[in-house]
Amino acid sequence: MLAETFITAALFATSALAAPAPDPVQLMSRAPQPGVVIRQCAQPGMLALAYDDGPGQYTSRLVDILNAGGAKATFFMTGTLYGCIYNQAAAIKKAYASGHQLASHTWSHGHMNGFSAAQVASEMTKVETAFANIIGKKPRYMRPPFLETGNQVLPVLKSMGYKVITDDVDTGDWNRQTPAQSEAKFYQAGARGNGHIPLMHEVYQSTVEQLTPWLINWAKQNNLKLVTVAECLGDKNGMYQPQSFPVHQGQLSC
Repeated sequence: MLAETFITAALFATSALAAPAPDPVQLMSRAPQPGVVIRQCAQPGMLALAYDDGPGQYTSRLVDILNAGGAKATFFMTGTLYGCIYNQAAAIKKAYASGHQLASHTWSHGHMNGFSAAQVASEMTKVETAFANIIGKKPRYMRPPFLETGNQVLPVLKSMGYKVITDDVDTGDWNRQTPAQSEAKFYQAGARGNGHIPLMHEVYQSTVEQLTPWLINWAKQNNLKLVTVAECLGDKNGMYQPQSFPVHQGQLSC
């Protein structure tokens, strides 16, 4: 009996040596890196609903639908595309307070492939300032307009610490595709493998009122957790820059 115990202990020690604890440096390297284009979640069992081009007239309604469905989502917001971002401060605060991720989609939604480095930096800084004034936080994530990442775009975003998101499922809502056509794309993509980061736009009523409820149900039917982009990349606590900023109480404009 004593010999068997000794052998068991020795085998256990050997197996422990064969499977060392993860290297913290390696774990850090798996996290999303600034300036690197990310298209898909880092793990299965998740769906990261991601909406571009707001804030707009449907932002508050979209937050209500997501909250009712127990879903978290990411809002890639602009400064001026559908009106001044400061005019939607209440809806932005509502989304933030509900635990959704707020991220940048640049100030003017221009074609950044044709921008100088200074112009790219300005586009990002203006949105940062707006978020700091409204919620006291600056985002760490962005999705470039038209998914453009050429020329000066990635080097500048890397220098500013931004994690760059594109997509792996394009719903086509921007191209007049119906919710049914968008739904077919998710059926085709499937629910297996690493989770999807879709390209959607909160400025279309059909995306808010029809496609989003369908996606919430589709995720539940496939046992997918509806999370923010940051969480689906294993970076739940990295949505924003680490420091906080005083929220501006005065009237702000674009």
